[in-house]
Amino acid sequence: MTKYANNIGVRVPELLLPNKDVDMTKWAVVACDQFTSQPDYWNETEKIVGDAPSTLRIMLPELYLDKPDEAERIASINAHMKEYVEKGVLENKGEGFAYVVRSVDGKTRKGLIVALDLENYDYTKGSTTLIRATEGTIVERIPPRLRIRKDAPLEMPHILVLIDDPERTVIEPIGEKLDKTEKLYDFDLMQKGGHIKGYLVKDEGQIKGAIDALTALIDKDAYAKKYNTDQAPLLFAMGDGNHSFATAKANWEQIKKTLSPEEAANHPARYALVELENVHDSGIEFEPIHRVVFGVDTHKAIAWLSEKLSEQNGETEMHLYGSKAERDDAMAANACSKCHLLPFMIKEGYGYFKVSDPAAQLEVGTLQNALDIFIKETDGATIDYIHGEQVVDELGRKDNNIGFILPNMGKSAFFKTVIFDGALPRKTFSMGEANEKRYYLECRKISK
Repeated sequence: MTKYANNIGVRVPELLLPNKDVDMTKWAVVACDQFTSQPDYWNETEKIVGDAPSTLRIMLPELYLDKPDEAERIASINAHMKEYVEKGVLENKGEGFAYVVRSVDGKTRKGLIVALDLENYDYTKGSTTLIRATEGTIVERIPPRLRIRKDAPLEMPHILVLIDDPERTVIEPIGEKLDKTEKLYDFDLMQKGGHIKGYLVKDEGQIKGAIDALTALIDKDAYAKKYNTDQAPLLFAMGDGNHSFATAKANWEQIKKTLSPEEAANHPARYALVELENVHDSGIEFEPIHRVVFGVDTHKAIAWLSEKLSEQNGETEMHLYGSKAERDDAMAANACSKCHLLPFMIKEGYGYFKVSDPAAQLEVGTLQNALDIFIKETDGATIDYIHGEQVVDELGRKDNNIGFILPNMGKSAFFKTVIFDGALPRKTFSMGEANEKRYYLECRKISK
């Protein structure tokens, strides 16, 4: 490991992959936190897998969390992990990264499987660690996940971690030299998951090149110029699976208490397996998540929000029109580089707030900061988070509702926002639909 020593918390893992006799189409299963309200999806997955070796046997769909048979399921998970290792279902591919190509729904994205040091991660508000959460971490979600991980001998990643690499210096160069790289897998994923290919990166030059390129991203002078700040650098931003990463952190903190400093330095549970992706990859799309508020006196609510936005940010105007076209024309005429325009709709028409000097980097932050207080202080008011403008329009135009449309977040704004504002407001963006999320494939030992 010393030949890859670095100060950015990257560990070159020893990857475990199924042997050549395992049917990969049955082995790979989507992340546990997907389809949590759709038991039919998981029932169909059971039928597809049957008795074949599968990651379905070494993970717990969150659909089954806190159910009466949870302890029995966790015991089965640990037993299957042990069996897969002892019977050679999983083979140690040695030390290396995995270069991954995922194609689904007409989009292709590239990734790099690495292990990250949990000592460089802190999900609390105001964190300045190299690895940071991008949305608020709900600590109540950690204990049930910790019950699964604490005695597990293996881990599998469904965690996606983003890097801000507009010049494409870290992941993409590896993809240009695959002719002499061992292919790990190449198959169609079940249940409309698209296609995936993986390659084992063992070449020392490529590994060191990727680590050096990652290190260069937080070079003090380059970082200060890029973000116009002298704050502690952010290198790795959680894109998906933050609560799983937070669970790995909680598990490590418990284990660390039982170890000497020498033992803690190299214990496998100190690291967590993730897939790094470049936020500038053309296959990554951020989709906005809109808001609908239900059960309010709309005109009183609009007046209250206008006042609260002014209190939180400074000068705020509210305009209301009879049609969407009128509203959109007015917004186009009043757009400015610094201000935030927050369009909404109610039964009587279409309007927008113009916040001239917003305190937050993104429109979603400006709006959510006011909505959080409004929902808390208004009896009967509820909020939902909606994909798709048409649905928001239909719901927002009903009696006692308000719909809010939010713009897409530009990729160039993502890291800057986390650096200056901290974790983004919940439900800021989505990185694709459920079938586009990561499927479990690679494994790694996390116990001695």
